Amino acid sequence: MAKVGIVMGSDSDMPVMAKAAEILDQLGIDYEMTIISAHREPDIFFQWAKSAEEKGFKVIIAGAGKAAHLPGMCAAVFPLPVIGIPMKTSDLGGVDSLYSIVQMPSGIPVATVAINGGANAGILAAKILATSDSGLLEKLKLYSEGLKNDVVKKAEKLEKLGYKEYLAQM
Repeated sequence: MAKVGIVMGSDSDMPVMAKAAEILDQLGIDYEMTIISAHREPDIFFQWAKSAEEKGFKVIIAGAGKAAHLPGMCAAVFPLPVIGIPMKTSDLGGVDSLYSIVQMPSGIPVATVAINGGANAGILAAKILATSDSGLLEKLKLYSEGLKNDVVKKAEKLEKLGYKEYLAQM
């Protein structure tokens, strides 16, 4: 049974939303991904959001651009955590999306990650689930250790090569 619902308003959001899915895949977390426009097909949206709890979702990751109502509408209907991903837009660079998602009214919170922050949304969903899953918590600790090791390796490479050669190899 899927533990995370991933929903986006348009297929143009797919490259960012895929980063959330990749993290969930890495950590062995089941999810369901779909495209629903809260504005263009509100009946389908409400049916999906109202059924999310009975499907077993514990968290929803919702990505949207411009007016970016999808995450907030999920939070209005779904009783568990919603993570919003503001999409970078051509008009305002994603600030419009960010403001639309982060400025929710009292009582309807949406956890919001950075503009185009798909990977962080996946990690945050995993951390929420790990509060009641010790095996997942261990996977997250290993993931963090891997991030640390990557930085250590880069620092060692820089020290060995110097910045000019390091840049040349990038």
